[in-house]
Amino acid sequence: MASTPFVAGMSRREAIATLSGAALALAGCGRSSDQKELTFWGAGREGDVAAELIRGFEQEYPKIRVNVQKMPFTVAHEKLLTAYAGETLPDLCQLGNTWIPEFAALDALEPLDGYVAGSQEIPLEDYFEGILASNRVDDILFGIPWYVDTRLLYYRRDLLRQAGYEDPPQTWDQWSEMLGAIKQMVGQDRYSVLLPLNEFEPLLVLALQLPSELLRDGGRYGNFRGQDFRRALSFYDSLFDRGFAPRMTNTQISNVWDEFGRGFFSFYISGPWNIAEFKKRLPASLQDDWMTATMPGPDGPGLSSAGGSSLVVFKTSQAKPEAWLLAEYLSRPPVQQRFYELTGDMPSRRSSWQMPALIESPYARAFLAQLDRVRSPPKVPEWERIATEMRLTGERVVQGVQTVDEAVVALDRRTDEILAKRRWMLDRNTSPGTS
Repeated sequence: MASTPFVAGMSRREAIATLSGAALALAGCGRSSDQKELTFWGAGREGDVAAELIRGFEQEYPKIRVNVQKMPFTVAHEKLLTAYAGETLPDLCQLGNTWIPEFAALDALEPLDGYVAGSQEIPLEDYFEGILASNRVDDILFGIPWYVDTRLLYYRRDLLRQAGYEDPPQTWDQWSEMLGAIKQMVGQDRYSVLLPLNEFEPLLVLALQLPSELLRDGGRYGNFRGQDFRRALSFYDSLFDRGFAPRMTNTQISNVWDEFGRGFFSFYISGPWNIAEFKKRLPASLQDDWMTATMPGPDGPGLSSAGGSSLVVFKTSQAKPEAWLLAEYLSRPPVQQRFYELTGDMPSRRSSWQMPALIESPYARAFLAQLDRVRSPPKVPEWERIATEMRLTGERVVQGVQTVDEAVVALDRRTDEILAKRRWMLDRNTSPGTS
């Protein structure tokens, strides 16, 4: 079969499409009769379930054998970086959306635009736009969303009703009013909302709801001293200052579900996995007394964070066409639906939501609505370190160690230090993830 030449003057996107198309063509005409083996890495419970789902793939493609390796979530990032350094990365992998910029900067990921262009299995219009955007770096697609995650409100609708409100809040002002009414009703020893100080997600969600980027100048510097982040941090601090939220971490309570059940707090920001947990852990007498709701925003229904995990192909793979076939298989709506049944992880494709377990779930409806209003955190490899600094900043303000003005200046200074290598690399037109 003739090779496909690289044409002088071809754009990077055109080159990706040309080379990826050639790889797929070779998969059809050049595959030997011998069995091809590829490696898939999955993390946590998803890794266990992937092994079960992949049995169907091997039945459909008997000449492809998949070696599934499972990683604990706690060591997944370290294992991937070690494999990158040792050139032992798998062919296909489950990768958290926030890790994609890091591995793209390392030039470890195979661009997927060309593969998608030649695929009948993966129509991008079937994916949630904000989640899909988290898989793009510099307008290049590096991952296919596998399952989705975002944060929204879990709330005690019986307590909200007792405080005089039938519907959950749509704006920050409405939420503050409701939290104040609940606090007045429950008294000194209970609260309106739990915002654990060891979690960065609540403050991040509030910050993403405002227009300004958290980093400026192409991710070179922090933008936390800007007006929008100050507003988000001030609102966050006000929830503690007014006594609506306790100044504590989630390790200082027995557990979230028991305390939610006894009314220690009435609102909690969390992800889709807690639907199953609240169903399982709350007593039968409270099963009609809780619900989910989309995040309130500064001036109306708010955005939330774009999360979840995606399927990525590594550049070092010697079985890219076969890895892509597996990615397509795992992206099929029936397979995603089975994945949801086994894990509770919400499907990344809209068509995969057309199943009774999701359509008929009153708790899932808010997540479906919220997934149309999500936004990616900054797409820089250093983001997780910056998010940790942001959490510590929020804690210092809440505990009265720093004022908001002092805190945002210090956070920008620390962020600028973290991004120093990135600036150095970008100024020399070098990938910021390489050394």
